[in-house]
Amino acid sequence: MMKPVLIAGAGPVGLTMATELARYGIAVRIVDKAAQRTDKSKALVLWSRTLELLDRGGGSAPFVDAGFKAEAVNFIAGDKLVGRVGMQDVQSPYPFGLMLPQSETERLLEERLHDLGVAVERQVELATFNNNDDGVEAVLRHAGGHEESVSADWLIGCDGAHSAVRHGVGAPFAGETLDSDWLLADVHMRGYPCPDSEASVYWHRDGAFIVFPISPGRYRVLADLPASGLAQPPAPTLQQVQAVIDRRGPPGMVAFDPIWLAAFRINGRKVSNYRWGRAFLAGDAAHVHSPAGGQGMNTGMQDAFNLAWKLALVIRNTCDAHLLDSYSPERSKVGDEVLKMAGRLTTVGTLRNPLAQTVRNLVGHAMLGLAPVQHAFADTMTEVSIGYPDSPLNGPALGNGAGPKPGERVVPVAGQAPVGSGGAPRFALFAEPTAATADLLARFAALLEPDLRPPFHPGGIWLVRPDGYAACSSHDAAVVARHLDAIIRPGPR
Repeated sequence: MMKPVLIAGAGPVGLTMATELARYGIAVRIVDKAAQRTDKSKALVLWSRTLELLDRGGGSAPFVDAGFKAEAVNFIAGDKLVGRVGMQDVQSPYPFGLMLPQSETERLLEERLHDLGVAVERQVELATFNNNDDGVEAVLRHAGGHEESVSADWLIGCDGAHSAVRHGVGAPFAGETLDSDWLLADVHMRGYPCPDSEASVYWHRDGAFIVFPISPGRYRVLADLPASGLAQPPAPTLQQVQAVIDRRGPPGMVAFDPIWLAAFRINGRKVSNYRWGRAFLAGDAAHVHSPAGGQGMNTGMQDAFNLAWKLALVIRNTCDAHLLDSYSPERSKVGDEVLKMAGRLTTVGTLRNPLAQTVRNLVGHAMLGLAPVQHAFADTMTEVSIGYPDSPLNGPALGNGAGPKPGERVVPVAGQAPVGSGGAPRFALFAEPTAATADLLARFAALLEPDLRPPFHPGGIWLVRPDGYAACSSHDAAVVARHLDAIIRPGPR
């Protein structure tokens, strides 16, 4: 009998992991020590790439229907527009940032999980575990103190920045805590001079001031403050928030009816390895960083999308466990890039030296006025530029720039089911119907979608992973067959 995969943590990352595994027919148990899911807005945006990946497992429509589309980001210094980055040209079915409070993201994911027959076990804490070569022996502590012993083949730590799984495997969480306090205010506000569908980053001489739209008339305000020296910075009052708005924002902006007022410090930390034997780390358990760019939750959910199909193929005995060795190098490199980008954005926004601020504003204006820079910034922000160019799963590639290279995202086609949809994690072949491609479909029926998709270039064959990234390409079906053999099982065939 199949042992369930044990998932610690039922935030967006754990819920994504559970829904992906459950739709592939994998038994899961997902536990969380909290009595209920969050009622706070917390992580606020779902980016284009995350929405594309959600499409594979039930569709993104419920999320889009519940959210609010942000279509541009303005950079402003004083009363001058430094630059504007629009998302309308992002090559995605979702060319926008979807503003959706984390509480709603969790609700929709939990409803999807419930429809798959799985319930979150709340007030259940991962107390201890032993990570062995052939599985995990865990102790779960229930409300009231009752303890339960559990055997699982795999354990996935989606349990946040203070992860019990990370502590249990002894993974170093290297990095630093920045020496400044930040205020966060979700408020109603009038007088915002930009369209409600656009966010704004104000580069003020005192520091950063950021406004994200949540819905018409409701906004999130972020600003850095001098370090308080306290162990935990105190939550601001509405009056203190308004004082920052008056100081750093445009004139006439008035906040009222606060929904959530909080304060925090920025941590930039990451593990070097996301896999520890039979245990994996994902989301904040593996990486935390500045909220600049709004990448944290999306990066964690994409950790889950990456691992789930691989783990499902291994559990279903379609591939052997070497497939899982690709999870850490692929996602750790993405985590490194997100950490660096968030750090750079934070540094640029919080410059204190007047000369450095002047140079930043001049360079920013010049760079953000260039269309290629705008497009690159938008692709990075929406995460459609994420890829795995150095993945151990990459194989040969066609030359002459024909079609996506191994490790590159395959742009979803409107009206076409996303690669990786359905109840089994399958690769797709983008190729013309020939005897050779028919033989590939028959020989690797357990690993390939049953139907071909149109090729990117005449005569070429592209193998695309269940998460929508190219794995290899060739004019020769035998080359693709050898690569599929290597995915199923390493070594000569």
